[in-house]
Amino acid sequence: MAHAASGPGPAFATGPADAAGGLDPAASSGYADHPPRMGFFTDTSVCIGCKACEVACKEWNAVPADGLDLTGMSYDNTGALGASTWRHVAFIEQPAPAVPDSVLPDPGGPIAGGDGVRWLMSSDVCKHCTEAACLDVCPTGALLRTEFGTVVVQDDVCNGCGYCVSACPFGVIGRRESDGGAHKCTLCYDRLGDGLTPACAKACPTESIQFGPLDELRERAAGRVTELHEAGVSDARLYGADPADGIGGAGAFFLLLDEPEVYGLPPDPVVTTRDLPRIWRHAATAAASLAVAAILSGAWRRP
Repeated sequence: MAHAASGPGPAFATGPADAAGGLDPAASSGYADHPPRMGFFTDTSVCIGCKACEVACKEWNAVPADGLDLTGMSYDNTGALGASTWRHVAFIEQPAPAVPDSVLPDPGGPIAGGDGVRWLMSSDVCKHCTEAACLDVCPTGALLRTEFGTVVVQDDVCNGCGYCVSACPFGVIGRRESDGGAHKCTLCYDRLGDGLTPACAKACPTESIQFGPLDELRERAAGRVTELHEAGVSDARLYGADPADGIGGAGAFFLLLDEPEVYGLPPDPVVTTRDLPRIWRHAATAAASLAVAAILSGAWRRP
């Protein structure tokens, strides 16, 4: 596995820019000559909830099964992303708005339920953030940035401290009870090196999960939003595609048909280590002030 700069220390303050004007994470991590940044664009408007992506991910990456514990709130047995769920298909039931059927999948798409009900379905995954807090807090260098701009965990280096679990603003990473290590989506790094499509995107029957160079995906996604707006789907919006957002843009972004909170996503995610430099500066200033006060106090008390 290729190595790049990782571990403690925010890497998002400065660095080379990508084609969209955002930070180029691979170049900032030390890859002087690297391939285009690769990522996912998940178009939830054509997701049918088949879970083929979940199965393909588990099979290719040998991720343990989650069992069949239905939540009682939906047709969902996995519940959320975690150490043994690198792809999670959400099922969200809500009243259906009046939307032209011509732009939505048929049959069984997200706006196809009977009795005035629609299902919003979305295959969630690690966002492979441009400004990745998990990288910033990892004390062993187990989390690293690849030449494709993605973020992966090296199982043999992870000490199971769990710092990355609490640092992730999306709750993506989890620790597995069987080995104590942290695990998450790698964007099928082993397949990327051989020029192959990640397993989940390869298995998706509706092309809801699209894989490719991130710049191309952003352009394609913007066109899809325009298409939906022109067809009357006014709630369609992109999530994670803006390089100016609180995580510097996501390497895996989404087209949503409702507010992010409906899908269990934070509305305005911010890299959790953003304020660390300012905090340390204040701490250093306070420590220096105390030291000066102690010195002055000692000098004043001398006979």
